[in-house]
Amino acid sequence: MKRNPTPIPRYRPFTGPAVFSQGFRPFFLLAGIWAVAALALSFGMFQGWIALPTAFGVVEWHYHEMLFGYVAAAIAGFLLTAIPNWTGGLPLQGAPLIGLVALWIAGRVAVMGSDWIGAGAAAVIDLGFLVVLGGVTARQIVSGRNWRNLPPVLAIALFLVCNALSHAVVLGLVDADGVARRGGIAVVVMLIVLIGGRIIPSFTRNWLAKRKAEALPARFNSFDRIALGTTVLALGYWTVAPDDTVAAALAALAAVVNLVRQMRWQGFATLPEPLLWVLHLGYLWIPVGLSLLAASHWWPSISSNGAVHALTVGAFGTMTLAVMSRATLGHTGRALTAGPGLTAAFVLVTCAALARVLASLFDAAYLPLLTIAAAGWIAAFLCYLMVCGKMFFAGRPGP
Repeated sequence: MKRNPTPIPRYRPFTGPAVFSQGFRPFFLLAGIWAVAALALSFGMFQGWIALPTAFGVVEWHYHEMLFGYVAAAIAGFLLTAIPNWTGGLPLQGAPLIGLVALWIAGRVAVMGSDWIGAGAAAVIDLGFLVVLGGVTARQIVSGRNWRNLPPVLAIALFLVCNALSHAVVLGLVDADGVARRGGIAVVVMLIVLIGGRIIPSFTRNWLAKRKAEALPARFNSFDRIALGTTVLALGYWTVAPDDTVAAALAALAAVVNLVRQMRWQGFATLPEPLLWVLHLGYLWIPVGLSLLAASHWWPSISSNGAVHALTVGAFGTMTLAVMSRATLGHTGRALTAGPGLTAAFVLVTCAALARVLASLFDAAYLPLLTIAAAGWIAAFLCYLMVCGKMFFAGRPGP
């Protein structure tokens, strides 16, 4: 008999609260809540309405909590659910999962109150989450000998280094704030290029095949490897030398390669299903952001800040919202289709990204566009929470 090469995920009998039965449940819930709360707090600090007892500056706290708070929670929810599916191993459940969740929450509280408890103590508490998450995911990959899925573990390690650098800047140990910020962004972009390059054409192919479509997404081949390598090189160079002409040229090349790569995935055919086209739209922000990075080098009127927000609000916001929505629906036994609520969330996060990029390009309309961006982002994730929030607490469906 031929052995099935696809690992089969296993679950221990679990009688505790459903929210702690699978990794995506608490972390996608917390990611949604923190996406709203952190952005609202950031906007309030920017306007001078509130002040937090943090050792971080307003801008530094904003980028730190969106990257190492919100995005880190979204990554954790995805990996803790996906890796057991990839390896056939036992997922984190119950007390160990609760412990990891507590570490993430402790990090948010510590960074927010770092002026009270000390920046050093806040750093140790905050870094503990990524250390443990990296250890958990590495153990599952190694025990399952699933070496092809080792890159996400390496990404967590690099993300940890970038977070440590950001804390070292606050402590006055190094002067590498820009490197920490760019490095963290680069790691997340690479995760999207790597994992998005797997799941977007795969989900699209399955959906189109059911509809007997003739044109299907291209399968992973040498061109995808070229796209990955080019993007790694461009982002790595940008991280350490953002103002260099070589960095701009590499960013332009990576933008073109990623756009060509995406054009092979039949994105326009998915327009009837928002749960699919939003994935394609999220990935599209990567070549847009890389193009703006390149353009900002040769045309000073184009702000590199707009390029960064095309990658963060555009690519990160759209892709994480899309993946969290799809995974929540699928793993709680719902149909893989977006209703009005999630469709509204996808439209709102797109409007937020557009407004934030435009705010960096038009100084005269900066504050109104920034307000629209903040409102759109918050509304998008409130829609997500209203649709999916109750699903995290519902019992896991049977076979």
